[in-house]
Amino acid sequence: MKKTLLAAALIAGFAGVAQAETSVTLYGILDGGIGYQKVDGKVDGVDYEAKKLGGINGVQSGNRWGLKGSEDLGDGLRAIFQLESGFDLGTANSAQGGRLFGRQATLGLAGDAWGELTGGRQTNIGSKYLPGIVDPFGGGFGQANVGTSFSAANTMRWDNTVMYQTPNFSGFQFGVGYSFNVNGGEGWDVDFAGQPNPKDSNGKGITAGLRYANGPIGVVATYDQIKINEDDSNFKQWSLGGAYDFEVVKASLAFGQTRDGWFQGTNFGPDLGTGTFIGAEGLKVNSYLVGLSAPVGNGKILASWQMADPTSTPDGFVGDLDSQQVYSLGYTYNLSKRTNVYAIGSYAKHALFQDDLDSTLVGVGLRHQF
Repeated sequence: MKKTLLAAALIAGFAGVAQAETSVTLYGILDGGIGYQKVDGKVDGVDYEAKKLGGINGVQSGNRWGLKGSEDLGDGLRAIFQLESGFDLGTANSAQGGRLFGRQATLGLAGDAWGELTGGRQTNIGSKYLPGIVDPFGGGFGQANVGTSFSAANTMRWDNTVMYQTPNFSGFQFGVGYSFNVNGGEGWDVDFAGQPNPKDSNGKGITAGLRYANGPIGVVATYDQIKINEDDSNFKQWSLGGAYDFEVVKASLAFGQTRDGWFQGTNFGPDLGTGTFIGAEGLKVNSYLVGLSAPVGNGKILASWQMADPTSTPDGFVGDLDSQQVYSLGYTYNLSKRTNVYAIGSYAKHALFQDDLDSTLVGVGLRHQF
């Protein structure tokens, strides 16, 4: 027993020495529960039905563990890094396509006076800024999250991204980023015997946004664009939103437009999603959201209505696309500062813009942060 205590004391002592120069934090989220989802109707005129009752996980927040830290370089300058790995709580398999640190892998410099500059795999500005201002569900809870209609805000991660964000100036913050290839390694610029140039397959991305959050008021504007030379894709989305907290209830509104493609897909069922980084010239979608949240006891009621309304179809598309609407109601209750329970109910009408396809989701769960 004495040897164990001595060893623990020595380890703690060495850790204290290391942290005197560099601060490293281990953190994570565990989220799991029980739920039911049913998707039924027709997809391109063909009958479709899928349903599942059982374990759910990563509903309010994606399961993750990570390391983040900083080193003081003097004169207000810090070296910063963050490595974050996603996983499925039910199977323990890695998420994000099996990437080791699929949620985030960044390295950069930061200063209190001028902001921070980071590089690596990270979420775009639309995903960072829009949900936190307008979405009662905070960008989580599956099809209830704002990204179902505003696809560039659907927790979209870009590879090979350089990003700059200003400090918070009395509630104002601006961010801008550029990706040399949003998905996968960067292709070389090769000129060889008339062969296809690997560089043309790079999906180059631009992301920018401005937000203001001070007291009861929140306002946000974002812009995202991806261009792929290989198939002449060039799709974009802009969004505007605002919120006001009346204390008894917080209300929010958002509007946006997506043109010539779709950014981050929403999977409603097996082999049933809108796709990710999809160019579709001629497609025009207007997106809307109305959100409400209200504190009740030690918890909060969450509600939203959102719609993605196609005003034109992609070039060469035969048929019509219908307005996808999502109605969602949820509740979270804090058991402690780090642990809460939640319940969610969400109904999507005309899912994936299909006239006769609906998705119903209900579930209860437990979330713990460490």
